[in-house]
Amino acid sequence: MECQECHERKATLHFKHIINGKETKVSLCEVCAKKKGYLTYPEEGYSLNDLLAGLFQKDGLNLNAAATANSNQPKQPQELKCSSCGRTFSEFKEAGKFGCADCYASFGSKVEPILRRVHAGNTKHIGRMPKRAGKYIQQKQLISSHKEELKQLIEEEEFEKAAILRDKIRELEKANHPNKEAGDET
Repeated sequence: MECQECHERKATLHFKHIINGKETKVSLCEVCAKKKGYLTYPEEGYSLNDLLAGLFQKDGLNLNAAATANSNQPKQPQELKCSSCGRTFSEFKEAGKFGCADCYASFGSKVEPILRRVHAGNTKHIGRMPKRAGKYIQQKQLISSHKEELKQLIEEEEFEKAAILRDKIRELEKANHPNKEAGDET
């Protein structure tokens, strides 16, 4: 979409005005938005696109530079493309958004190293716990991790430690389900 003011650059900012119940939408480029007074942040502000572009270039994933460098070669490798929505990796970089849920799987090999660096090594989103069920979920996770540890202790033939851990698991299960018997599993 082009800027509605200058009709020269791509519109990257979209504003919605509601005056006396009448809605007006305006799509502007960054330059025109600054001229009109919509933007007040300093020149050194960064957009999501700038952030993604910088991250991809740091990891050596600047596709435009690679394409220019290899222009002498007759055959270039085909660019990554999502099999579901057809969005290319270049389009993803430009927009800063995936086209569909399958884009992550399609571009995962190029996006994962960046996410790992941005999120301090974490690439799996766990999410937030609801306040009401948070305690119950945490206890359930603790029981699950104790059961894994119990299996490991049994494999290592550490039966005394395993018995202590088994008793802890039973206590936690009783606390979670006070009406159920300790040996009753559902």
